Amino acid sequence: MSSVLDNLTTSIVMIALLRKLIGDKKERWFYAGMVIIAANSGGAWSPIGDVTTIMLWIGGHVTTVNIMVKTFVPSIVSMVVPLTMISLYMKGRVIRPEKIVSDSKHAKTTSFERNLVFFLGVGSLLFVPVFKTITHLPPYLGILFGLGTLWVVTEILHKKKNDENKPHLTIVGVLRKIDVPSILFFLGILLAVAALQSVGHLDMMAQALDKYVGNLYVINVIIGMLSSIVDNVPLVAAAMGMYKDTFVPDHYFWEMLAYCAGTGGSILIIGSAAGVAVMGMEKIDFIWYLKKISIWALTGYLAGSFVYWLMSIFIFHG
Repeated sequence: MSSVLDNLTTSIVMIALLRKLIGDKKERWFYAGMVIIAANSGGAWSPIGDVTTIMLWIGGHVTTVNIMVKTFVPSIVSMVVPLTMISLYMKGRVIRPEKIVSDSKHAKTTSFERNLVFFLGVGSLLFVPVFKTITHLPPYLGILFGLGTLWVVTEILHKKKNDENKPHLTIVGVLRKIDVPSILFFLGILLAVAALQSVGHLDMMAQALDKYVGNLYVINVIIGMLSSIVDNVPLVAAAMGMYKDTFVPDHYFWEMLAYCAGTGGSILIIGSAAGVAVMGMEKIDFIWYLKKISIWALTGYLAGSFVYWLMSIFIFHG
């Protein structure tokens, strides 16, 4: 799901679903931790699945088919390894919530309307890479085209609904709920990184990494682990500034950067947008996640990095 809907949206949807399936809060936290790992792993191999991969894709550093082919297996490994390990000792019976309140009788839409909007929305997201490939226009124009299509369809579907229900069913009502503070947060990050690039600090950092580390695979692993602390968006923006003139598009450095930044954010709950969203929804304690989930996320991250290295050396000859 996260490869299509992006990891943040998928995490929110899955937490809402888990609340209807698991009654005990602490037990639900374990599943929420696995949701974070799975969502970040799924988003890492798709050009529209994670903010960092989107940045690399829009910046022209990776292409759609190549990033999917090169990072799919490592991303799956980074999810399957911790899931397998944690499932070995998680035994018992899941306690369901006492009562699930159904709101079907209060539904303001028909089954046809809900399915049409759902498939049209998912189709619009899948259409973005196709739009960019065919038209060679920026991806944001493709997503705005999909949004415009959804807008027209929902206006036609709900034109006969009463005014009381319309605000909850149309695109206009959705636009009023946009998380503007988060948008401004990312805008501020990108402006700050651009400022560092302009004064030359990013070039100095790249030179220091090349001098003291050297190996590009190790540099990417370090960047991924740092992304769990600093957040992956500014680190990827910084890396793009540091190495923009060094590596050609689809170089293995950019591909591994997409994987490491996407999955490395799972190591700490504050390291990705999905983790921050889940922490806010479920009120997960930072220390609890560090003790219970971080080791599994780190194990999967390193396993996927090792698999990428093997594939790059023996299959793709990176």
